[in-house]
Amino acid sequence: MLTALLTAVLAFAADSAPAPVVETLHGETFSDEWRWLEALEKDSPAVADWTTAQIDRTRSTLDALPCRSRIASTLEPLLKLPSVGLPSMHGEWCFFGERTGDQNQGVLKVQRGTDPASRATARTLIDPNAMDAKGLISLDWNAPSDDGTMLAFGTSRSGSEMSELRVMDVASGKTLPDTITGKVSFQGWTPSKDGFLYSALRDPKDPYSREVRFHVLGTDPATDRLLAKQTNPSEIPFAGLSRDGRWMMLGFSRGWQANDLAVADFEAWRKGAGDPKLIEIAKGLPARFTPIGFEGSRMLMMTTLDAPRSRLVAVDLSQPARANWKDVIPEPKDEVLESVGLTKGGMIASFTKHVCTRMERFDRSGRSLGEIPLPGLGAAGVSIDEDRSDAFISYTSYNEPRSSYHVADLAAPKLVSWWKPSVPLDLTKWTVERVRIASKDGTMVPLFMVRRSDLTPNGDRPCLLYGYGGFNVSMDPGFNPGIAPWIEAGGVYAVACLRGGGEYGEAWHEAGMLGRKQNVFDDYYACAEWLIGNKWTSAKRLAIQGGSNGGLLTGVAITQRPDLFCAAISAVPLLDMLRYQNFLLAKYWVPEYGSSDSAEQFKWLRAYSPYHNLKPGTAYPAVLFTAGENDSRVHPLHARKMAARMQAMRGSAQDGNPVLLWVDRDAGHGQGKPLAARIRDQVDQWSFLMWRTGLCDSYAQGK
Repeated sequence: MLTALLTAVLAFAADSAPAPVVETLHGETFSDEWRWLEALEKDSPAVADWTTAQIDRTRSTLDALPCRSRIASTLEPLLKLPSVGLPSMHGEWCFFGERTGDQNQGVLKVQRGTDPASRATARTLIDPNAMDAKGLISLDWNAPSDDGTMLAFGTSRSGSEMSELRVMDVASGKTLPDTITGKVSFQGWTPSKDGFLYSALRDPKDPYSREVRFHVLGTDPATDRLLAKQTNPSEIPFAGLSRDGRWMMLGFSRGWQANDLAVADFEAWRKGAGDPKLIEIAKGLPARFTPIGFEGSRMLMMTTLDAPRSRLVAVDLSQPARANWKDVIPEPKDEVLESVGLTKGGMIASFTKHVCTRMERFDRSGRSLGEIPLPGLGAAGVSIDEDRSDAFISYTSYNEPRSSYHVADLAAPKLVSWWKPSVPLDLTKWTVERVRIASKDGTMVPLFMVRRSDLTPNGDRPCLLYGYGGFNVSMDPGFNPGIAPWIEAGGVYAVACLRGGGEYGEAWHEAGMLGRKQNVFDDYYACAEWLIGNKWTSAKRLAIQGGSNGGLLTGVAITQRPDLFCAAISAVPLLDMLRYQNFLLAKYWVPEYGSSDSAEQFKWLRAYSPYHNLKPGTAYPAVLFTAGENDSRVHPLHARKMAARMQAMRGSAQDGNPVLLWVDRDAGHGQGKPLAARIRDQVDQWSFLMWRTGLCDSYAQGK
């Protein structure tokens, strides 16, 4: 069956494909026979027909797997578990997201006060499910005013993330006429709630046309005053307002490691004409600068300047020169300062050490007031308000569902459960272990393992290794109900915390970007080899998975070390690294990866670009590529071209290790999917993984 389907797909491609595109980059000539697959389906009937053939082949393969039914019956109730987001307090109002079991999309609710008993009668403010019967509209973000009386929110369709901004009066629930389109990002309310700062695309078809503007409620957005606009594809303008409305922050971000920052008198600018008079804080420096609050003309700001693990400094805006900055919370020695937030008269700082959260209270001068006790070694978040002395805290780990706690008095912090999910799993039978692995160059890399407590190493356990390794993103421990069938079946689930992420601060990030990207891949292989060497698994039962930048990771892994893995899932991936910067908003990522337009950077990218490093006759692992046709970040061309080239190279050998492609025509990068699509995707992925690691038949039989 697979042979016939693959033959039909390849024959169709051969009949409809134009001649290969031949080009020379920096002295090397390439022939790209699948360049025609770079078109979107709406622009190319040939691409649409080819994609349909791929989807049909994938569906016929995955739908026939015997373990699919049991996986679905296990996953469906878990993915339908209700969820409640971390509440936030604004004046007397408490806002939180909630999704009941059968809802396609989560809703936004509000209640007065913090009493958990009031949650059952909380009022629904925004229900995307009522906006679209298919569940394709999602709530992207929401931004209450400081007193909670007004709400700005953004919605988009089919995972496009092209947020449309609307405004609501919270007390009445009435939506105001003000509407702003263009992938809008909210930047801050005025204290009087008569207006706000926002950024949006001037031209929705141009991802590099972002502008920052000020909108006055009740006026035509076309008349909104311009504050900053994008002139460089790698620089994104942003803005913000101090709580009292005195200070306006303006800046440009440059990738994930640096930004410029300036401050201006907002009211003076609003009452006057022309550009704001800027107080320059940082310009052209290789570091991040993040204001977290103001006390008169004293600005508290986090920065990685001279502190790759971050620090909190005070800047006197009357003397803003760097020589006058004062450390408030110095750079920690063996932790990363992740965030700082203001409370009434104090601050809460979140640190991470070996990827687990620690929280500590400080006064405004930086004097420690003691830690906030957390339930264990996991990841925690905090929701606070600088006019309040209480807080909400969330906590999760691999064997602990995300729960919310209320701290009534930060002077004597005690966590009281506010919401905790009831999970139909005996998580006491799950073991979580954190180890550190020596990479190729000796760098120690954290690796988490989750498994049934009764499992011991036997050299042949099915194992899934997940990774990301980029953009300063940390792989924080968190509960994932989707892994339950895998754990139940006796599989080992492992998460590698690779360089390129943010687990150990900016130096860790920089060690896995640009010309040092190979470190990320070497870290990944070291984790895989450790799992094999310590008898948890073998190459014939070790699968890998990653999405987006993690999809690139898995694509590189199967081309550089095909001997090490039996299967891979590469979701919404980047795979053609010599052309990636030409599509959608990918120029934003040039500071992270580099660009083939540069001769030096071409060498880095050429060395690992998965699409360009496929070799005929190689025994590659089985692969499932996934993409979203409406993805506004990573173009589906990457998954299409890679799947096509691998299939063509291997021909009928596909039956041994198939290469499958799934393109979701109602989805984007993954956000905003309706419930049925989320369940289908999870069932697809675990069916594929169990099939290729030898678990499918036994799991289907209940063993």
